[in-house]
Amino acid sequence: MPQSRTLYVGFDVHKESIAVAYIAQAPHAEVVSLGNSGTRQCDIDKLIRRLQSKSPHLVFVYEAGPCGYWLYRYLTKKGQGCWVVAPSLIPKKPGDRGKTNRRDAITLARLMRSGDLTPIYVPAIEDEAIRDLCRARAEAIRDLKTAQFRLKAFLLRHAIRYTGRVTWGPAHLRWRSEVVCPTPQVQTWRLAPVVDALQALRGVQFTVAVTAVAELGDLTRFENPRQLMNYLGLTPSEYSTGERRRQGGITKTGNSHARRALVEGAWAYRYPAKVSRQRHCALPRQ
Repeated sequence: MPQSRTLYVGFDVHKESIAVAYIAQAPHAEVVSLGNSGTRQCDIDKLIRRLQSKSPHLVFVYEAGPCGYWLYRYLTKKGQGCWVVAPSLIPKKPGDRGKTNRRDAITLARLMRSGDLTPIYVPAIEDEAIRDLCRARAEAIRDLKTAQFRLKAFLLRHAIRYTGRVTWGPAHLRWRSEVVCPTPQVQTWRLAPVVDALQALRGVQFTVAVTAVAELGDLTRFENPRQLMNYLGLTPSEYSTGERRRQGGITKTGNSHARRALVEGAWAYRYPAKVSRQRHCALPRQ
């Protein structure tokens, strides 16, 4: 009985590379991994020529993701069959915990041959452009509402209330433009010297220092460093039973704003120190 010479090609598509694997339609054929390919059109053309030397009929498949449908459109324009599948609809074994680009490409090729994949609808370029416009508008409105709620909550915390009838109208916007909060700036803050002193540490600049001091407040309220670490959620988690003691990652149960600022400072600490003359002169010597 003659066997079809179709090759099913699985792609695991990323920004800079594509993991490639293929399998023949024959029942006992094994999956072959071709490694990684580039994402340029010339790289795709080279890959197609290489696969066509093995079989004239190719069927490609890859997961829908942030890279979009450019690969689908390019392959179909070249006369090749291509499927785009939803990641949530790809069958997975319950005990399979491993995930690599190579394994994903192999799985797609194998499932394509077995008929266990369902392609999704790929819109035309014009349809996708209108859809992106509608989604961008909806997201912009959602961001606007979030900003409005945040501003209203800020004014409520300071007991500043609008007495008009309609919010976010012309009258409300004029009232809001005249609101002055009776709170100090960083330069006049009583903890400004602490902010300046923290900037002497490598990796700590103005924003990180202000955020950390604002969230921590007066450091003298902590009796010892352990209390400070507990407040920040930087103490290691512990799973102990009987004579066995096991410590894990940090608890992350404290002040998330201060911890985020300190983590950013730690990221900057990795790079060589660069202290400008202006910053060096502005910082206290002790």
